[in-house]
Amino acid sequence: MYFQGQKFLVAGISRSGQASARFLLARGARVFMYDDVVDDNVRSAMSELAASGAVEVSAQALPDAVRECDVLVLSPGIPIDNPLPVAFRRAGKLIVGEEELAAQFMRATAIAVTGTNGKTTVVSMIDKMLADCGKRSVACGNVGRPALGLVEELGFDDFAVMEISSFQLETLSGLRPHVAVVTNIAEDHLDRHYNMENYVYLKSKLVRNLRESEYAVLNYDDERVRAFASSTRGRVVWFSAKRRADGAFLEDGSVCFMGNRLFACGDMKVGGEHNIYNALACAAVAGVLGLDMSAVARSLCSFRGVKHRIENLGEKDGVSYIDDSKGTNVAATLKAVECMTAPTILLLGGKDKGYDYSPLFARLKNSRVVHAVLYGENRYKLLYSALESGYASISLCPAFRSAVLLARSCAARGQAVLLSPASSSLDEFENYEARGDAFAELAMGCGHED
Repeated sequence: MYFQGQKFLVAGISRSGQASARFLLARGARVFMYDDVVDDNVRSAMSELAASGAVEVSAQALPDAVRECDVLVLSPGIPIDNPLPVAFRRAGKLIVGEEELAAQFMRATAIAVTGTNGKTTVVSMIDKMLADCGKRSVACGNVGRPALGLVEELGFDDFAVMEISSFQLETLSGLRPHVAVVTNIAEDHLDRHYNMENYVYLKSKLVRNLRESEYAVLNYDDERVRAFASSTRGRVVWFSAKRRADGAFLEDGSVCFMGNRLFACGDMKVGGEHNIYNALACAAVAGVLGLDMSAVARSLCSFRGVKHRIENLGEKDGVSYIDDSKGTNVAATLKAVECMTAPTILLLGGKDKGYDYSPLFARLKNSRVVHAVLYGENRYKLLYSALESGYASISLCPAFRSAVLLARSCAARGQAVLLSPASSSLDEFENYEARGDAFAELAMGCGHED
């Protein structure tokens, strides 16, 4: 790629789009930028980039930019079937994402994590594990910093621990991490990927490019992930909570690697079966990298969890509040529900991602959830699924704020209120972090009730 001789259109001036534009401008490229949603943050970023030489493109001038530019750098927030990338593809021009550019120029050893659930936790665990073993590591990609911004910062002795989403995988083909981790595959993002076949294929892309000198760390207990072993040339290392796998496994309540006991699950600061799987994946990565397993055990046991993922916010008036705003699909919500030990009021709703919610409500009937408050854009779809499943302990609210206040007023001492929406936040919020922060403010009594 000849930066000074080509023109780049950066579409979507989000975190990754800004990182891409800065990277290209620093290398003398001619950069054009476009975003169809221009809020104050985007406007500020565009002004800053324009001062460095980037050219803003209006919607009216977009066809001219398609003709003039050689490469489209596409934000993961823009689907690959959007008219803009379709126009570039029809013109026979290159489409890449920020992570694809980073993959071509990154010197650090890459550890990439994908899957439906657990990505952020596993990335955070690995990042901490490496640091606790004396390595320099940065969490990046779909969590932490944009990977492209680390190209110059990280050297050959360092580690880039990358969270990779299915959205990013749409434009990612050149990444060959030294270790690729796939946590699990469950129904998600069908509003964008149309069907499970497309979604599963995108997830498999992370291991398809691996060579014989690289490693695929795969969840043996997930049938779809287990099948990825036939799609990679990389060396497969398993993790399993159900059998003695060739890799990391659970035995007699302890995490083991290649037959050696590392630590008891009861010693971990975080609980739940999902975190046992997360720890098993990390133990497999540690074994592949040849880390000091005693230091690894101490690191994983001291891990305290990820913000907005089954995060205990505390207690107010005898009611516990749990923020699982990151639970944006049915599988994640069910994992959060399984962790509850008290009678629970569950907040569900937001922007629909194409799920069938009937299995969720079928499972809620035999859980500690005593009431569900349904809110947001998809509240009626949730309501119909609940009624079809025979789950009748429900309330309906139009918006997030009223739903939280209702849940707070309904909860009795000794009960818990769990935000685990099984839905995207994008009907009312910029992201799940903003939704979780709003929940904390309202639930713990900091917000105004008028």
